[in-house]
Amino acid sequence: MNVLLLYIEFFAIGIFSIGGGLATLPFIYRLAGKYPWLEAAQIPDMLAVAQLLPGAMGVNLGAYVGIHAADVAGAFVAASGLVSAPVMIIIVIARLYDDFKKNQAVQSVFEGLRPAAAGLLASAGYGVLKLAFYRQGAGVWYQSIKLQECFISVIFYILLAHFKKLPTVLFIVAGALAGIILKL
Repeated sequence: MNVLLLYIEFFAIGIFSIGGGLATLPFIYRLAGKYPWLEAAQIPDMLAVAQLLPGAMGVNLGAYVGIHAADVAGAFVAASGLVSAPVMIIIVIARLYDDFKKNQAVQSVFEGLRPAAAGLLASAGYGVLKLAFYRQGAGVWYQSIKLQECFISVIFYILLAHFKKLPTVLFIVAGALAGIILKL
């Protein structure tokens, strides 16, 4: 894998993934269809690991994909490519924002970015839900639903809603144990 190509791909992802780490998912799924070193079936596991690790989830995802493509150098290059475009954009916007913050066109751009970010996040969320709860290749529709995973998800949602002050790490450990015990 050419590390320059990896940098360019993640630089482009960094430009267009407005809204945070989950917004990178549609672009990473596109990479899975484009290159042999990444399969769509790997992405939910990558997402789980990226969410558990400290740091920005998008950068963690980029590093994870990069390490599969070109080892440690790939991880560094992908993460660097992902953050370099937004850093450049933020520097330019910060320099110019005071001059243009009252400009109607600038305000319209920011208003338009919000629904675009929401759409990217919704697309990513749908992809994660589909991979988490849907079994591909099952015959009838009710056999394609992963009932154990749905049940665990509802239980954790209820627990998180009622016990917000508990440390998140307890829920992570409980989820891992549920996966091991139920052999998910």
